[in-house]
Amino acid sequence: MSSKILRAMTSDGSARAYVINSTEIVNTAIKYHSTMPTASALLGRVLTATSVMGCMLPENGDVITVAVRGNGIAGTTLCCADYFGNVRGYVSNPMADLPVRADGKLDVSGIVGGGILSVMKDVGDEVPYNGNIELVSGEIAEDIAQYFATSEQTPTLCALGVLIDTDFTCKAAGGVFVQLLPFPDETIIPKLEENAKKLSGLSHKFAEGLSNEDILKIALDGIEFDLFDEIEVDYKCDCSRERTQGALVSLGKTEVEEIFKEMRAEGKEERVELECHFCDKKYSFTRDEALKLFE
Repeated sequence: MSSKILRAMTSDGSARAYVINSTEIVNTAIKYHSTMPTASALLGRVLTATSVMGCMLPENGDVITVAVRGNGIAGTTLCCADYFGNVRGYVSNPMADLPVRADGKLDVSGIVGGGILSVMKDVGDEVPYNGNIELVSGEIAEDIAQYFATSEQTPTLCALGVLIDTDFTCKAAGGVFVQLLPFPDETIIPKLEENAKKLSGLSHKFAEGLSNEDILKIALDGIEFDLFDEIEVDYKCDCSRERTQGALVSLGKTEVEEIFKEMRAEGKEERVELECHFCDKKYSFTRDEALKLFE
C-alpha cells in the first residue's frame, strides 16, 4: 500500500493544507537502512516533511533536498523529493539511538544535537535556491516551520509523527502542513493555533486508523475548506548503473587506476563496488569495465 498526501485549501483562500500518511515510506526506509528506533524516527520525520515539500514545487522536473546537519550522534540526515512527492533519504548513522525521554517519546533531538537545516531547490534556474537556518529544537517539525517563516516568509503549522513498534518497524507515521497564503482572513489564525494543540500525538492518531481527511478535519476544525486531491507517494530511488558510472568517472582516471593498483598490491580481486546511499544497492565494476569508461 502506498503512502498518500491529501491536498486542500480553505474555502476563502486564506490557507492551504497537506496531510500525509507516510507509514509505508518510513517502513521502506527502515528496510533499506536497518535503522535503530530513534534513527528511524528522525529519518521518518525528515522523509515525511520532504515528501510534502516536494508537492509544493512549481513544475514537473523540479527537485528539493532537505538536510539536517547536526553535531549529534546521528550525523547528517538527507532526503530528496520530486514534484510528485516521491522521496528517498538516509541518515549517516543508522545505529543512532538513545533511551526514551521521561515522557516516553524517542529522543530525536538528542541524536540530532545542534546544527543547521538546509533546503535546496533545483527548479530549473541556473543556480539552485539554497536556504539555511540554525536548528530550533532538532525535533524537525519546529525546525521546518522556522525555515518557512524565516527563509520563505510563509507562516506554517507543521506537525510530524513517527511511531516505532516493538519489532523496530514503523507502526504509523504522518504529517500535517497548514500554510497561510497572502492576505489571509486574520480570524482563522487563532483557530489554527487552537487546532494545532489537537494534533499532539499525531502518529497515534494514524495508528488508531484515522484517515488523512479525518486528520485534516482536526487541523481545520471550524474552518470551511475544499479538498483538492489525494495522491500516492512512495519511497523511490532513481539510482542506476549509468548514474554510478558517472560517479566513478568523476573520480578521474588516475584515482581509479590507483584504487586498482592498491587492490592488486594487497592481493585482492580487482573489482570496485559502489553503494547507493539511498537504497543501499551495490554496483560492481571490474578493472576493465571501470577503465573502459574513460575511453
